[in-house]
Amino acid sequence: MERPPAEQALREQLVQLHRALPALGLVVWTSGNLSARLPSAEFLIKPSGLHFDQLGPETMVRCAADGRPLETHLQPSSDTATHAYIYRALPEVGAIVHTHSPYATAWAAVGRPIPCVLTAMADEFGGEIPVAGFAVIGGEEIGEEVVRTLSGHRSPAVLLQNHGVFALGKAPEAALKAAVMCEDVAKTVWLAQQLGQPRPIAQADIDRLYARYQGVYGQRRP
Repeated sequence: MERPPAEQALREQLVQLHRALPALGLVVWTSGNLSARLPSAEFLIKPSGLHFDQLGPETMVRCAADGRPLETHLQPSSDTATHAYIYRALPEVGAIVHTHSPYATAWAAVGRPIPCVLTAMADEFGGEIPVAGFAVIGGEEIGEEVVRTLSGHRSPAVLLQNHGVFALGKAPEAALKAAVMCEDVAKTVWLAQQLGQPRPIAQADIDRLYARYQGVYGQRRP
């Protein structure tokens, strides 16, 4: 099937980013998924139960805004209703990553937010990484928890109690970065706790670090 060039390019990008999930230690076997919003209200998402090396541009399932698959050759992820709810509730979100990365999921298993005790956390998350309540897989309940928890929060990632990580971004690579950084700081903060009580960063310093990183860091486009 011939597709618009922008959609085809997005499908190819999603394949590459999906393969990065196990390579980066964020998922095992067939777990986890990544989706991206199309210029319309529709979105593309990983099919259910396929190994990452089985993915190709044509395996990405196109779904309507309510999560209904618009292509019937493959079933979409079991988290499709979650992704659909988040996209409808947060129009600024262009991509969503869901992982079960071990350190971040350990924090989720005990229902604890990751405290902001690292400058890298202040930079990327603007504070702690919050934890949402428990919700079962398959419906919109997880999406409702994600949106409720992140409402008014600067963090692009949230821990879902007893489950894993949902990371959001304006674009697929940004969402993946948030998931990668979430796992990295989850591990570092846990290691710090084995040595003693991590020292908190003052809120004023968190605010300054976040503003610098979000507004100044990196290369400026002409």
